[in-house]
Amino acid sequence: MAQKEESSIKELVNMLLQSYQEHEEIIKVGTGNQLNRSVIIDIIEKLRCIIFPGYFGKKNISSSSVEYYAGDLLEDVIFNLSKQIAHALHHRQGYDQSPSDLGISAKAEELTFSFLSRLPQVRQYLAADVSASFDGDPAAFSKDEIISSYPGIYAIMVYRLAHVLYELNIPLIPRIMTEHAHNVTGIDIHPGAQIGHHFFIDHGTGIVIGETTVIGNHVKLYQGVTLGGLSTKGGQTMKGTKRHPTIEDDVTIYSGASILGGTTVIGTRVVIGSNAFVTQSVPEKTKVSVKNPELQYKIEEQSSWKYKEFQQEAFWDYVI
Repeated sequence: MAQKEESSIKELVNMLLQSYQEHEEIIKVGTGNQLNRSVIIDIIEKLRCIIFPGYFGKKNISSSSVEYYAGDLLEDVIFNLSKQIAHALHHRQGYDQSPSDLGISAKAEELTFSFLSRLPQVRQYLAADVSASFDGDPAAFSKDEIISSYPGIYAIMVYRLAHVLYELNIPLIPRIMTEHAHNVTGIDIHPGAQIGHHFFIDHGTGIVIGETTVIGNHVKLYQGVTLGGLSTKGGQTMKGTKRHPTIEDDVTIYSGASILGGTTVIGTRVVIGSNAFVTQSVPEKTKVSVKNPELQYKIEEQSSWKYKEFQQEAFWDYVI
């Protein structure tokens, strides 16, 4: 390496060291309590194999081998998840022991088994979500197709797993999980949201569901829907408050709609049309839509443009 290049590298290192000193809040040095994102993502994939046996993974399983298959995966998940939970607990107020401490390790193992004991319930919800996706999507070939390929089901699965960890008050891991699903699918569901059964996400890209959102049963969301807060300028002072809307049962929300605010309640069997911007409660059995614009078409005839105006058909003409 040329002397000039070595000098340049040394100068860059010194500049970075100076930056590290000036902004210590974004550096982790000398700590063994950092979580391993790659391990957490691997845990998600193993849990997906447990939840949907036979759909994922490299092994072909039979009815006689499924017991051993599930047991082998569970052993791996218990070993790795309990370690990650032990690390995560150090980020929870009141923990200052090292991860090797017997007390924190025992607590992490207890939380791991509490989480895994909820897997049958998670599977029950996901079975209903798959059914809702199949019943609600005429393009679906089969439930196999939905489980194997639909981004909405993947995002919902990761959310439901992360939500259990969130309810167990485990820091960091739930958000790492849902942000991984966000990165993979474009669907952003905070692990703190409360979502009922038969939840259907169609297409899904761009959906945002905030932390304090409450969603009932048999709810359908299309791409680009935001269930968010009216304002975040209060920052940390708003922590713990209801900032996101409540969506009751049998609601359909079409693409691009935004529903904002912690006191906003969307009643049972409401339909929200595309691109609607809703900041107040909507009574049950109501249809909400943006007034359709008048479209103008340019029709070319013999190298000159003539203009004709057409009234766009009403949105509800297309909604059954």
